[in-house]
Amino acid sequence: MRVLVLGSGVVGVASAWYLNKAGHEVTVIDRRAASGMETSFANGGQISVSHAEPWANPGAPLKVLQWLMREDAPLLFRLRADARQWLWGLGFLRECLPWRTRHNIRQLVNLGLYSRASLQALRAETGLQYDQLTRGILHFYTSRRELDAAVDPARVMREHGCDIEMVDRARCLEIEPALQSSGVVGGSWTPSDESGDAHKFTQGVAKLAAERGVKFRTGRVLAIDPAKGVKVETPDLREEVVSADAYVVALGSYSPLFTRALGIPLAIYPAKGYSVTMPVADPARAYSVSLTDDEYKLVFSRLGDRLRIAGTAELSGYSTELNEVRCRAILRRVLQLFPGGADPAQALFWTGLRPATPSNVPYIGGTRYPNLFLNTGHGTLGWTHSCGSGRALADIVSGRKPEVDFAFTRLSPTARGAGGAGRNGLSAGLS
Repeated sequence: MRVLVLGSGVVGVASAWYLNKAGHEVTVIDRRAASGMETSFANGGQISVSHAEPWANPGAPLKVLQWLMREDAPLLFRLRADARQWLWGLGFLRECLPWRTRHNIRQLVNLGLYSRASLQALRAETGLQYDQLTRGILHFYTSRRELDAAVDPARVMREHGCDIEMVDRARCLEIEPALQSSGVVGGSWTPSDESGDAHKFTQGVAKLAAERGVKFRTGRVLAIDPAKGVKVETPDLREEVVSADAYVVALGSYSPLFTRALGIPLAIYPAKGYSVTMPVADPARAYSVSLTDDEYKLVFSRLGDRLRIAGTAELSGYSTELNEVRCRAILRRVLQLFPGGADPAQALFWTGLRPATPSNVPYIGGTRYPNLFLNTGHGTLGWTHSCGSGRALADIVSGRKPEVDFAFTRLSPTARGAGGAGRNGLSAGLS
């Protein structure tokens, strides 16, 4: 059938790829003229199954209170007269309950394992290159208390199939010698995780998809009507309605702005993230293994001769204005950990809006409309989960049961059965 994918970020492009492979006639619409130009442009670069402990966990509320007045806080709630922000915050507090955290870890690990395997199969099939490294990911800690707090989440991840192991300082330095002056006290190590350039990946898959017949159109989505089509503003400012047999919403942080009018309230709020990209100054002092600094909510990836550092989260609406204080805080941490490894004079700063749910668990699946589907709300794990989400979504659109155990949104009767544990209390309006 004819399927219209709304959004050309990494999740939308992956959806288009797998829908095309499933035999559908696919068109992708995005307001940008090229794929991967917004949230997928300069993200942290990790394929991290091990990054499965949600922001919302039992230790988060106290940390958030301590960070409230800090402009450089890793997680900053910039309180606004915004009902959606307050409702999201209440949902976040609910997801901090221990049993909710364990449930959400299970969802994220299951989807992450499936997605990483799907990405590896796509890479083997196509030969796609995107500065990828398959050297694993090391979560490191410079605080003994934070290291101790990581033990239980790692245990839960192992129970669900993630090959994560706790390691001491000596093993951390063996894995990444550049941490020598960091004060690291220990960490967790996942050798099967990967890293790479998500922007290159997204544009590479889009090119391959176009060669297979997927059409890419430029246009700003104005409204969605599953019965009539999608109203779009074209680059020459004309309005037209584009119709299809099925529609996939992969509009990231903007998804709820369009689904709300259809009676589908999505608990997605933009979490502004930042990144710094710098050239390597001294290879001996720069990291070569992808890293995660959980205390500061930062991830580090080596992209060829570039270093990419990304993270933090600012909940302040839809502004994409760069906050100099937060940019400099990331840079300061990098230079503290890896003195001499990068050239700060050539630092490039970027910010993007990550579509965050209170649970960190995305919306994937059907809605109350039989021809309207969701693939959105992936937060910081958009690239990690993109291939698995797109592959599962293609199965759902095709009326098949996905191969992964995950809490999908409403499934058709023929596809029902996988992950039927519910949507973490966020499914109002979906069924």
